[in-house]
Amino acid sequence: MFEKFRRAFIGDKAFYRRVLLLAVPMILQNAVTSFVSFLDNIMVGQIGTEQMSGVAIVNQLMFVFNIAIFGGVSGAGIFGTQFFGKGDYNGQKYAFRFKMYAVLIISAIASGLFAFMGEPLISLYLNDNGTVGDIDLALKYGQEYLLIMLGSLVPFAVCQAYVSTIRETGQTLVPMIASAAAVALNLILDFILIFGFGGIPALGVKGAAIATVAARILECIIVIVWTHINKDKNPYIKGAFRGFGIPKNICVNILKKGTPLMLNEFLWAAGMAVIVQCYAVRGLEVVAALNISSTITNLFNIVYIQLGASISVIVGQSLGAGQLEESKSLAKKMIFFSVVCCAAVSAVMASVGGFFPSIYNTEESIRELAGVFILISACAMPLCAFSHCAYFTLRSGGRTVITFLFDSVYTWVLLIPYAYILAEFTSFSIEKVFFFVQFAEIFKVIIGVFMLKSGVWLQNIVTGYDE
Repeated sequence: MFEKFRRAFIGDKAFYRRVLLLAVPMILQNAVTSFVSFLDNIMVGQIGTEQMSGVAIVNQLMFVFNIAIFGGVSGAGIFGTQFFGKGDYNGQKYAFRFKMYAVLIISAIASGLFAFMGEPLISLYLNDNGTVGDIDLALKYGQEYLLIMLGSLVPFAVCQAYVSTIRETGQTLVPMIASAAAVALNLILDFILIFGFGGIPALGVKGAAIATVAARILECIIVIVWTHINKDKNPYIKGAFRGFGIPKNICVNILKKGTPLMLNEFLWAAGMAVIVQCYAVRGLEVVAALNISSTITNLFNIVYIQLGASISVIVGQSLGAGQLEESKSLAKKMIFFSVVCCAAVSAVMASVGGFFPSIYNTEESIRELAGVFILISACAMPLCAFSHCAYFTLRSGGRTVITFLFDSVYTWVLLIPYAYILAEFTSFSIEKVFFFVQFAEIFKVIIGVFMLKSGVWLQNIVTGYDE
């Protein structure tokens, strides 16, 4: 029995070498980014609760934009990965071109929305039901931060179009280096601009925003310059900007597959923001505690998030090469590996996570609440790891309508009403509400198991295109 289990779920040395060579640079890149975000968060948190809360709310809005960008590149990315697996670099070039159109359109829409609707969007998260903090001050700081952060939208979007295509080829080192350079700049500028240094005045939240914009621009420049200098490693970039057209059959199919995926990413991110807003009705201290806990949780979540993303590359390339049975075997092994890794990471997070809130210069009640949120998130992490891997496995085969049902419909039809009812119409403490919502993930896991076993995701979507 063990031998059967081993063959199904445990790979050989070559398998783990391949996975780790792809995933480790991605994990390190996001670890550096998340760690600097953590330090950035602490620096802003030293100024005061209102400043930290205002920035946290804007970052929640930016999270929705970031995920919308990921959605914009993901639909074309499914095709790009399979085109690369097939050896069709012209097809990959057209997928890249589609990404550029998508991210620029999303950036334009987001810029207009944040510029003209920033105040009401931030106000959705501000409620005076709590006992600490000044919501008017939090709104003021949030608006200041958001206005400057508008300058980061286009550089971030263009960078993701390039980075996602680079990763389709299995190259993850350069995006990691670019990200490391960007976060180093961000950290240095944070220290100088938030607190003031060498005659430069302390700019507070404005300084934090300026630092982030500068870092996004630097990362974008590094990635673009490297890609165009190294055309031999990135053959899809040859002639990518000599024209603007995309063959009709490729464009139509990307739209068919990509639109549900883009909508899914946006609606899922918006759903997460709505759930945070449900929690926020309990007061500003809840917003502050969620900001602290989510910053810590994101630092630990990168392992399963990037292992899940690796599935879309490895399994996608296998599907593009027409190796359906091999794809099924790879998916099983990668999901098992991800969940096991995540269980170990969650144990570490549960053990040490409660220490981090004490670093913040805020009320003791906020620190205690953040510690509880961190512990609950750690316990639920293995469930999130499985559902995340299931999502990327389904997506790798282009089953974007199914992923839309699995992710967004589940979130909006079941999870959001559930969170809203618990927060608004029960006398449960916010800790209990958070626990019940986090562990609702188990239902998504059950759905994911049935979808994966059905094999509905096993398909090659680039067969029939001319190279």
